[in-house]
Amino acid sequence: MPFRVTGMTPNFSGVRVRLPPSPTGYCHVGTARMAIINFLFAKKNNGTIVFRSEDTDKERSKKEFETDIIDSLHWLGLEWDEFYRQSERTEIYRTALHSLIDSRRAYVSAEDSKKEPGKIVNVVRLKNPGTKVTFTDLVRGEITFDTTELGDFVIARSADDPLYHFAAVVDDAKMGITHVIRGDDHISNTPRQILIQESLGYDRPQYAHYPLLLGSDKSKLSKRTGDTSVKSYREEGYLPKAFFNYIAMLGWTPKSEREIMSVEEMIQEFEIADLHKSGAVFDMEKLRWFNRSYLLKMPAEEFERGALAIMESSLAVREVKWSEETGKSILNLVRERIHVWGDLRALIAEGELDYFFANPVLATDEIPGKGGNLQDAEKHLKELQKIIVGIPANSFNNPEKIKTAIWDYASREGRGEVLWPLRYSLSGRKQSPDPFQIASIIGKDAVIGRIESAVNQIAL
Repeated sequence: MPFRVTGMTPNFSGVRVRLPPSPTGYCHVGTARMAIINFLFAKKNNGTIVFRSEDTDKERSKKEFETDIIDSLHWLGLEWDEFYRQSERTEIYRTALHSLIDSRRAYVSAEDSKKEPGKIVNVVRLKNPGTKVTFTDLVRGEITFDTTELGDFVIARSADDPLYHFAAVVDDAKMGITHVIRGDDHISNTPRQILIQESLGYDRPQYAHYPLLLGSDKSKLSKRTGDTSVKSYREEGYLPKAFFNYIAMLGWTPKSEREIMSVEEMIQEFEIADLHKSGAVFDMEKLRWFNRSYLLKMPAEEFERGALAIMESSLAVREVKWSEETGKSILNLVRERIHVWGDLRALIAEGELDYFFANPVLATDEIPGKGGNLQDAEKHLKELQKIIVGIPANSFNNPEKIKTAIWDYASREGRGEVLWPLRYSLSGRKQSPDPFQIASIIGKDAVIGRIESAVNQIAL
C-alpha cells in the first residue's frame, strides 16, 4: 500500500488543468501554445484553469519574466480561475517531503556538491521500487517505462528545498489537477512523477503529451530567442486573436478542417484526440497570412483608428507633416499592402508613403525613366499638365477618370515614356502605386504643382 499523506489531496470536482510556466525567460511561443491547448480543453469541458508560476529555480527566476508571461497570456485573451506561486508554498512541500523521509520512502544522502566541488550536501533521494510504470497518454496511447534504470533519484536539494519534479507532483495533487497537458519533452519526466505520486499515495492525473513546435529548420524553438517570444510579435503589431488562432492550429486539425476560427468556435470543436502526433513547424509566412486575414475582416472604423495612429506617430519621427485627411484617403491602399501593423511602420520608416503628405525630392536623371531622355520627358510632362488642368475638379477623386483623360495621349506617345515621368514626378519613387491612384489622392493642385517642379528641374 502506498503511504498517504493525510489532508494532502483535497476533493475537487470536474476537469482541472494547470498552466505552469517557469519565469526564467520571456513568454515563449511554446508557453503560449501550452496555455492555449489547456485553455481550449478546459473551456470545452467546463473545467477550471489553474495558473502556477513554477519559480523554484531561485537563480534564474525573475519577477519581470513572470510579469511578461502573465501580460502576454492576458494579451492573447487567456484567463484563469486560480493563481499560485511555488516560492510561496515551501511549507507545503516541506511537509510532504518530511512525510516521505519519516516513512522511509525517501532518505537523506550526503553527497559531493555539483556546483561546489569538495563541499558535501545532503540531498533527498526517493527509494525507487524499480517497477514498470504504464500510463495511457491521451495523444500517444499506452506508454511503458522500466524505472529500474532511474535508480534512487534526487527529489530535493535538501530536506527543505524540493526539486521541480517533487513540487509539481505535490501541487498537482494539492490543486486537484485532473489532466496534465504538456509538450512531449516532459514524457521522460512522467515515470519519476508517477513514482513520487505513488509514494505519497496521490491519485494519478491523466496525461496528454503533444509534439513540440519546430523552427523552419525543423529544430526545436529556443525559449530565450527574442524573435520567438510573444512579446516580440506583440510589438511587431500582430493581432492577439490572429496569433491565438494560428498557434492553436499548430499541430491540431479541427474536424471541420477550417483554419480561421473564433475562440468560441475553437472551443466547440477542440478534442485532445485531434492533436497531431508529429511536430508542427512554426511558419512565419503562415502566421502573416493569418494576421492579414484578420486585418482584412477588421471593421473599417477599427482599422482606421489603428492605421491613422501609426501613420501619425511614424511620420512624426520622420518629421513629415501629418494630414488626417490624406491619411484617411490612403487607408484602402495601406490595407492592401500590409499583413501586420509592423509592415505599415516599415513602409513609413522607408519613406514609402512620404509623397502622399509632402512633395518628393527628385533625381533629375530618374525623371525620364530607363531608356528615356530628359527632352522627351519634359515634353510629355508639359502635355500632361495641360490635360490635367482640363479635368474637372469633381472628377479628380476618381482614378479611372484621370486615367481616361490621359490614356489616349499615353497610348499614342508610348505608355512607358509618358507614364513613368508622371509617376516619378508625383512620388519620387521607382516603385509606387500607379500615377492615377496617386493623383486622385493628393489632388489636382498638388499634381499640377509637382509636374511643374519636375519640368523646372529638367530645365535647370
